[in-house]
Amino acid sequence: MAKPFTPKVVTANALIEGDVVYLAADDSWTRELSQAELLEDEAVADERLLFASAQTETVVGVYLADATAGDNGPEPTHFREDFRRTGPSNYFHGKQSEGLAPQAASPEQETQTHV
Repeated sequence: MAKPFTPKVVTANALIEGDVVYLAADDSWTRELSQAELLEDEAVADERLLFASAQTETVVGVYLADATAGDNGPEPTHFREDFRRTGPSNYFHGKQSEGLAPQAASPEQETQTHV
């Protein structure tokens, strides 16, 4: 018996910057998960995945990620996707510095906790 289809978004990494991006309904790429197209039909999801995969001059690593409808657009259902949307975790920059992720510890705090 086939596993029932669950809603998804098309995600990838921007070719030049490496940022996590999502396919929007207007065929553009957005860095905001809330602006991604939520795909609730398996055939449409497969079609959108093929469309996105053909954009080799724009994105790499295209795949379908599980998501659910939220108050402000799609929301991740797996911790990996929640982690990816906040940006790199090696230091405080990018999406993290724009208030889209929890505040990182200050260098003093990091030194104290890692001693």
